[in-house]
Amino acid sequence: MTPTDKIWHNGRFIAWDEAKIHVLSHVVSYGSSVFEGIRCYETQQGPAIFRLREHTRRLLDSARIYRIPVDYSIEQLIEAQVELVRLNGLRSCYVRPIVLRGYGGVGVLPSNNPTEVFLACWEWGKYLGDEALAEGVDVCISSWNRIAPNTLPALAKSGANYMNSQLIRMEAHHNGYAEGIALDSEGRISEGSGENVFVVRDGKIHTPPLGSSVLPGITRDTVITLAQELGLPIVETVIPREMLYIADEVFFTGTAAEVTPVRSIDRIQVGSGRRGPVTAKLQKAFFELVEGIAPDRHGWLTPVPAAVAAK
Repeated sequence: MTPTDKIWHNGRFIAWDEAKIHVLSHVVSYGSSVFEGIRCYETQQGPAIFRLREHTRRLLDSARIYRIPVDYSIEQLIEAQVELVRLNGLRSCYVRPIVLRGYGGVGVLPSNNPTEVFLACWEWGKYLGDEALAEGVDVCISSWNRIAPNTLPALAKSGANYMNSQLIRMEAHHNGYAEGIALDSEGRISEGSGENVFVVRDGKIHTPPLGSSVLPGITRDTVITLAQELGLPIVETVIPREMLYIADEVFFTGTAAEVTPVRSIDRIQVGSGRRGPVTAKLQKAFFELVEGIAPDRHGWLTPVPAAVAAK
């Protein structure tokens, strides 16, 4: 990670190295944080942040689910994130808003713990590698299940939930895979450590419903919308594990992963062993949209003022 100049903290911009918390902050012991991952793309019209409003709304939704009070509105946080990218002079970057419980009470009950809000951004490339977008990645079914209902809320993007994601990703990496796919508590397909999953069979696209312990991904929603516009049949439905082994195509979606094909699962080749035609269509539509080549018909791109783009 290459540090940038400024980070936003509780309403003011501070230097990167000043963004610190106390070791006894509530979040350190108990994982009491929610966060987002957002991409700013270099478009033909200048830098633009993709689906900033939806990401910021999900951030506040996550905080509400975990009863973390936030004193800033969606509009205030949107404005701050745009200004953050502008001040740091980035043409494209990854934006990371974090809401956490800070230093105060030391018990599990978060009494007298202030809410700290940080907004950071930095340059970041392709999450699963540049070649992955065309050639695909090798993945496995994880031995770790996703969180069950009434344990941790899967609809919230919280730091605590990602302890589960770390176990999934570390196990996959240790065994020579790029990523793992977890099952839900009923043994059906849920999601990757940080990606939603789509399965193509006989021209129809399937993706697990929110009830399968999946995060309501912003890129997931984008791909569902694009598929409908392209006339590609798509359905949210429970997916048995074995469906992956007979799929024509499988692909991941996520802010970091974007639209990444899967070429094998548990050493079983998926389709032709590289990006398939349905994935290719959706990739093309996605990147034309986020890079400003296609019209922004949904208002998903928030432009960063032209005075930026120094780096």
